[in-house]
Amino acid sequence: MKINLAECIANADFYTVLKPFYQLRATEAGCDEAGRGCYAGPVFAAAVILPRDFAHPVLNDSKQLTAEQRSELRIVVEQNALAYAVAMVDNDEIDQINILRASFKAMHLALDGLKKKKPKLLLIDGNRFTPYKDLKHRCIIKGDGIYSSIAAASILAKTYRDEYMQKLHEEFPHYNWKNNKGYGTEEHRNAIDSHGLCKYHRKSFNIMSSPMELFEE
Repeated sequence: MKINLAECIANADFYTVLKPFYQLRATEAGCDEAGRGCYAGPVFAAAVILPRDFAHPVLNDSKQLTAEQRSELRIVVEQNALAYAVAMVDNDEIDQINILRASFKAMHLALDGLKKKKPKLLLIDGNRFTPYKDLKHRCIIKGDGIYSSIAAASILAKTYRDEYMQKLHEEFPHYNWKNNKGYGTEEHRNAIDSHGLCKYHRKSFNIMSSPMELFEE
């Protein structure tokens, strides 16, 4: 379902309306990642180009939404985007190049995957980014709660990663990744204490020696 931007603005007291674009001249792609703070599994990233008049009353930072809302919005984004792509970098490569570089690489791979339309400007969630080719970019702290295209990218990255972690859960069910998605929850840490690390854990995170922490997207 596509909601008209004018309708959202007219009903601003009811709708949460994100900014539809950063500027008017160049085609923009929003980029975001999911899984950066996890103990296990890959980091995912997405790139999304939305129509300039696209708006949706529920679209927001994926962390602010329920799993059901994210699943519904994934369909909306995929049906309405001018172009989108999702990519991942696995835990072995994360250990080799570090999680920050892996996050940027996943974004670059997602941008490589944009086939139907190419952007001229990148809107990046966060405060740092490795330049992609010769494209200009803008880093926007908490951008997934400000711009629609970044929020859409956060939805795709999160839902694709959650699906992937459910598949890994079937191989190692004792970590309960279908629920904790690889984050350092108390449940996950207790399972590590009981069963040790598996091939999908990020060894460079020094999980066994680090204090108990709860990482969230």
